[in-house]
Amino acid sequence: MEKVYSVPSTKHEVVGGFCPGCLHGVVVKLVCEVQEELGILDRTVCVIGVGCCCITARHWKCDVMNAPHGRAPAVATGLKRMAPKDTVVYTYQGDGDLASIGIAETIYAANRGENFTVIFINNSTYGMTGGQMAPTTLVGQKATTAPFGRDPKQHGYPVHICELLATLKAPAYLERVTCVDAPNIMKTKAAIKKAFQNQIDGKGFSLVEIMSACPTNWGLSPLDSIKFMREKTMVEFPLGVYRDR
Repeated sequence: MEKVYSVPSTKHEVVGGFCPGCLHGVVVKLVCEVQEELGILDRTVCVIGVGCCCITARHWKCDVMNAPHGRAPAVATGLKRMAPKDTVVYTYQGDGDLASIGIAETIYAANRGENFTVIFINNSTYGMTGGQMAPTTLVGQKATTAPFGRDPKQHGYPVHICELLATLKAPAYLERVTCVDAPNIMKTKAAIKKAFQNQIDGKGFSLVEIMSACPTNWGLSPLDSIKFMREKTMVEFPLGVYRDR
């Protein structure tokens, strides 16, 4: 029988660890496939933030570093500058990590045009710590720290990372994608591969924002979570390329 699928050689064969309906697992597989296709496993280092992204450490076969909450871009900056020139460095972060406590590190790494890759998972919540309101939580969306829904007068509006970083001159590549269906999964993989290739080519800072779901904290089934993304999340956060040069 012809073999049509196998786990990427760059990924440990372990049980996911993510909640049913979470799209983290899909993204992890895509990143591993890209590492395999580019042949960069033996010179790649992942810097993971704090949150559900920590679970990915058991999947990567590349070297992994844990950064303090929000500081992955700062750690990646030091690592990339001091490591051998062909070292490939990427951060894997959620919105509570990157867009909240780590927003300063994110902006200034982008503003300096640091030559590493950022994989940013936006699921509109603090997933691991109990479903608190995140910078990306939608207006009206309920959270444990906003039980009546996000109120702009009290909490401000959702933070749009791609649009925010697109105001800077230095970033080389900014794109927002999702994994809600097969065509979008293929687009997400292409974006991730481009972000890694940009680093290999020395083009500078690349960030891929990947819209995801959090059925557990949203209080929805996996299928209803995808429906919510299509009808609400992806309307607030339009997919597309925000910088490519």
